[in-house]
Amino acid sequence: MLSPRQELLLGKVVDGFAAAGVPVGSKALAADPAVDCGPSTVRNELAVLEELGLLAHPHTSAGRVPTDAGYRYYVDRLLADRTPDTGPGLELALVRRELDEAMRTTTETLSQVTNLLAIVSAPPIGTTTIRHVEVLALQPQVLMVVIITSTGGVSKRLLTLDRPVDEGLADWAGEYFNEQLVGKELGARTLRSRLADPTLPATERAFVETLAPAFTELAEDDTLYLDGAARLLSELRFADVSQLNALMEMLERRVSILGVVTEALDQRGAYVRIGHENHTPALQTLSLVAANYGLPSRNLGTVSVIGPTRMDYGSAIRCVREAALQLSSFIEEVYDEA
Repeated sequence: MLSPRQELLLGKVVDGFAAAGVPVGSKALAADPAVDCGPSTVRNELAVLEELGLLAHPHTSAGRVPTDAGYRYYVDRLLADRTPDTGPGLELALVRRELDEAMRTTTETLSQVTNLLAIVSAPPIGTTTIRHVEVLALQPQVLMVVIITSTGGVSKRLLTLDRPVDEGLADWAGEYFNEQLVGKELGARTLRSRLADPTLPATERAFVETLAPAFTELAEDDTLYLDGAARLLSELRFADVSQLNALMEMLERRVSILGVVTEALDQRGAYVRIGHENHTPALQTLSLVAANYGLPSRNLGTVSVIGPTRMDYGSAIRCVREAALQLSSFIEEVYDEA
């Protein structure tokens, strides 16, 4: 535990570095009206904080910057007392939107308000049910399978076949899928068992097997919504080139990001990972702030922001929590209507 003075100075360094992006010196701290000691005492206290691993002393400047451990102490011990209950609100216009549009709106708004990279993971497709299916013959050998889910999502899959398909067979398939699948959850194992009907005639059974990937592959898909990548890359333009390349690769490979945000799904409250606390190398100079949304009985997805370790943690945590709360309310209404 730090003394009250040391906690005050650590908080001032974190706030000052977040605001200006340059190391904070003892003279500037001593001039702060909230600090009741002179420069020499401030220097001594900063030296103690540095010995404890909470501050670093860049060789190019006489000032100090927070370390990952310093940020962690700040978030865990100081932030609750320093963060006001009210701040810039996060208003999400989610009423009467489809699920994918609500996810996109949340991501865009969160990025704009925080000026950070925002990521929202959609609920697993297996938590929704099928509401309606259409099988449309666009050309003699080209079919479109349209799947409407209980959350209002629409999936379209084009399939090119080896030979022309009779329109009557396509119409039959649409009726068959609706009979077998409407009201059923989009879980790959469940769908396969519903579609594997050995009593069907050979022609119809083969046709169903040909169209089955439109359902089973959809069930295996996980959707992420991202916004603010340009802001993040602009903020990090002076960072190490290899680090930037790793970050770009991670942003391109959505599965890597999905793995990162999924770690927060079993957490209660805000989930904060600072610098080297992140296992993914591309994030070890960044911080992640996340919160879960979903139903009272289970979490369905995660709202998160990624930015420099010197981000405004109070604002980031507040905005992420509010976005998760509003998404949860939206999700409860959508699932109740399903």
